[in-house]
Amino acid sequence: MTSFDKPGIDLHTHSVVSDGTESPGEVVRQAAKAGLDVIALTDHDTTAGWAEASVAARETGVTLIPGIEFSSQLNHASVHVLGYLIDPANEVMLAEMQQVRASRVSRAERMVRMIGADHDLDWDDVLSVTEPGATVGRPHIADALVAKGIAESRVAAFETILHWRGGYYVAHYAPSPFDAVKLIRRAGGVPVLAHPGSRGKRGMAQDVVGQLVQAGLAGLEVGHRENDAESRALLLEIAAEHNLIVTGSSDYHGAGKPNRLGENTTAPEQLQRILDQATGSEPVFAEPNAL
Repeated sequence: MTSFDKPGIDLHTHSVVSDGTESPGEVVRQAAKAGLDVIALTDHDTTAGWAEASVAARETGVTLIPGIEFSSQLNHASVHVLGYLIDPANEVMLAEMQQVRASRVSRAERMVRMIGADHDLDWDDVLSVTEPGATVGRPHIADALVAKGIAESRVAAFETILHWRGGYYVAHYAPSPFDAVKLIRRAGGVPVLAHPGSRGKRGMAQDVVGQLVQAGLAGLEVGHRENDAESRALLLEIAAEHNLIVTGSSDYHGAGKPNRLGENTTAPEQLQRILDQATGSEPVFAEPNAL
């Protein structure tokens, strides 16, 4: 892989291809406006935004690290694994992501039916706020609730109606994080556990991370607004014990979340460790005459 030493590195962003509010190209353009040198596009369970983001990267001078955020579950709890520079043509990975996306849609339909029994909401309301081709998920239901005046914001919707204790929550299919890590590795990618602090102490437990390391886990996303100071300190200890890559990211969703591009960043030497391990695909660099 190519050596890399630029600062301003944000390795976790989303577009309308999953649950962000901006096109893949616009995410890259916003990164350029924010003064970032590198971003990773990591839409949920899909690489469909890579091509458009790559064009924008070449035009703006922002280096793109193509990635995904792979859904998994551990003891009925959602766990997300970021996968950087996978092979987008890997058949096993493609099949698994398709199964997850299909399950997300059927789960969303069931949740909407349940919510609709108590509120003025139906499936057409959700589709009306979903970009064509995007996998419908809870964020789109949240946007529909906002559009109908049932919730004040996407965040408010997730804190009430869409909360897992809100009475309408339905789980969807996802592999275990151990299998997710293995799948990413087999596709030539580099797996990093996303915002572990948001999963509680169990999500950061030494035994869980140790098992994930044995499966091939490469790193931990330490710099993230959902990891508090205590969580970050513990994550840094775990990373040091297992010699793991440490990343920092915004988890940008456009207007879908308050997270801002570059609010947490990754050190160049940590990105270099990702590049050194990846074999599935390459970063997308700017055209020589960009800007």
